[in-house]
Amino acid sequence: MGKPSALVGAAQLQRRLGVFDAVVVGLGSMIGAGIFAALAPAAAAAGSGLMLGLALAAVVAYCNATSSARLAARYPQSGGTYVYGRERLGDFWGYLAGWGFVIGKTASCAAMALTVGSYVWPAQAHAVAVAAVVALTAVNYVGVQKAAWLTRAIVAVVLAVLAAVVTACLTGSTADSGRWAIGADTGFHGVLQAAGLLFFAFAGYARVATLGEEVRDPRRTIPRAIPIALGITLVVYAVVALAVLAVLGPEQLARATAPLAQAVRVAGAPGLVPVVRVGAAVAATGSLLALILGVSRTTLAMARDRHLPHALAAVHPRFAVPHRAELAVGTVVAVLAAVADVRGAIGFSSFGVLAYYAVANASAWTLTPEEGRPPRIVPVLGTVGCLVLAFALPAASVAWGAAVLALGAAAYGVRKLLPGA
Repeated sequence: MGKPSALVGAAQLQRRLGVFDAVVVGLGSMIGAGIFAALAPAAAAAGSGLMLGLALAAVVAYCNATSSARLAARYPQSGGTYVYGRERLGDFWGYLAGWGFVIGKTASCAAMALTVGSYVWPAQAHAVAVAAVVALTAVNYVGVQKAAWLTRAIVAVVLAVLAAVVTACLTGSTADSGRWAIGADTGFHGVLQAAGLLFFAFAGYARVATLGEEVRDPRRTIPRAIPIALGITLVVYAVVALAVLAVLGPEQLARATAPLAQAVRVAGAPGLVPVVRVGAAVAATGSLLALILGVSRTTLAMARDRHLPHALAAVHPRFAVPHRAELAVGTVVAVLAAVADVRGAIGFSSFGVLAYYAVANASAWTLTPEEGRPPRIVPVLGTVGCLVLAFALPAASVAWGAAVLALGAAAYGVRKLLPGA
C-alpha cells in the first residue's frame, strides 16, 4: 500500500464545507454545460432509446457515487480515487487513476473554457476562454469557500434557465408525449454509446470526494452530499430530456447543434433563445470552476507522493488552498485554450474518467464491513458498467484513452527504474 508523504510547508487545507456547500459543488460539476450539448450526440447514438441510455448512465453513476462516498468517508483526503487506489490496490493503480484524471480533465478544462468563449463572444472565443480561466483560478486561489459561494450563484442561474426551458417546451402547442415512445431505431450498442456519452454529465460528484480535506465531518458529510447531488441531477436531466424530446423528437434532436435553444424556438418561445445561450455560458463557467478545483486537488495529492513535482504540494498559509497546484493547472489550461481548439479532440478524457471510476469501484470491493463496504453488487456493477461503457465509446475515443493511460504507465515504470525513486 502507498504511504502519504510529508506535506510541503506547515499550512494545511481547512475543513470549511458543510453538507449544503458540498451538494452545491457536486451540482455545479454535474448540472453544467453537458445538459446543453450532450443530448444531441446521445440521441444520434440511441435514437428513441435516449431515455434508456440516460437510465443506464444513472445506474452506473449511482454505483460509482456509492463506492466513492464510502471510500471518501474512509479516506477524507484530497485526491479522490488516486488516494483510494493507492491505499486499497497499490501505488500503481492509484497513480494510473490520478494520471488519467489529471491529463484528461486538464483537456476538459480547456474545452469548457472554449465553450464559455464560444457562447459569450464567438469571434473572440480564445481570448474569452483565457480570461475565464484566469478569473476562476483567481477565485479558487483565495479560498474554497469563495468558490463554493460562486458555485451557488451559478447553480441557481442554470436551474432557473432549465426550468424556463422545460416550462416553454411542455406548455407549447408543439409538445407531443408520443415522441417519448421507444421505436425500432433503438439498438443495444446505440444505447450503450448514449449511456457512455451521458455518463460524464453525472461524473461531477467526484468533485466532492476530491475536496475531502476541505469538508467538515467528512465521514458524515460526503456520504450524504454525493447521493443528494446525484439524485437532484438525475431528476433535472430526466425532466429536461423528456421536455426536449416532446418538442423535437429523437431525429430532430439528434441533428440539433444547440438542442435546448432549438427546442424553445420550435415550442414558440424564440425570446428564450438568448436566455438559453446565457444559461449555457454560465453552466460552462460552473463546470470549469469545478474542474479546476478537482484537477488541482488531485495534482496536490500526486505531488505529495512525488508522482508530480513536489513543489506543487504546497498549501497557502493564508488561504489554505493548494495555490501552486492551482496556478500550474490554470496556466496549462490557459495556454491550451489560447492556442488550440480541443473541444473535438478530448475523447480520451471520457475513456480516462471511466477507467478512473473502475479503479474506485475495485477499491470499494476491498473494503470490509467494518470499514463501511457497500453491498457487493454495487462495486461489481460499477466496475463492469465502467468498462462496458468505456469500450462502447467511439473507436477514436478508445484509442486516445488507451494511449494516454499507456503513456502514464510507461512514465511510472521509467520513474521506478531511476535511482532513488
